[in-house]
Amino acid sequence: FHGRMHHIPNPQRQELIDRYLDYVSLSDRKSALAKTLSGGMKRRLQIARALLHEPKILFLDEPTVGLDPQNRRRLWEVIRDLNRQGMTILLTTHYMEEVEFLCQDNGTGKTGRIGIMDAGKLIELGTLTDFRAKYGEGLVIKQVGDKIDYKFFPTVADANSYLDSLSNKTGVMCRPSNLEDIFVELTGHQLD
Repeated sequence: FHGRMHHIPNPQRQELIDRYLDYVSLSDRKSALAKTLSGGMKRRLQIARALLHEPKILFLDEPTVGLDPQNRRRLWEVIRDLNRQGMTILLTTHYMEEVEFLCQDNGTGKTGRIGIMDAGKLIELGTLTDFRAKYGEGLVIKQVGDKIDYKFFPTVADANSYLDSLSNKTGVMCRPSNLEDIFVELTGHQLD
């Protein structure tokens, strides 16, 4: 149906269906009804369907929500491979570790750009390296009652020096910053 909607002639359509079902590891389920597939298989089928007309840009909205870790990782591999092949991918997600993984250099020498949105507005755009350079690579976190206070430092070494200078280190730790830390810094709230 999807192939016909894009006016792909039948012999070519069947070839593309076979190619993309194989690409997303669903060749063995070619005859299965979509409603009989697991959640992860359905997501992979959606990707195969989206690739059928060989777009230059692929839009994915929360593609891994509700997937088990194995299917989630498999989908990450597919997304990174498509990007490595030259496809531009615009992906929305609330999973910051997913963004960090998908936007790192995938062997092409380029890192993906990250747009941070809050209340429907783009508030920051750049790479993870850009964000860490701007906000800090090191983080000192302190538990204060039910609240967590944190402070960014230019480097992890600077954060460790600060930690070493504290007379009371109870409930305090140092670590590299991550995208979720930067998201919270920019928006003022945790992700649900």
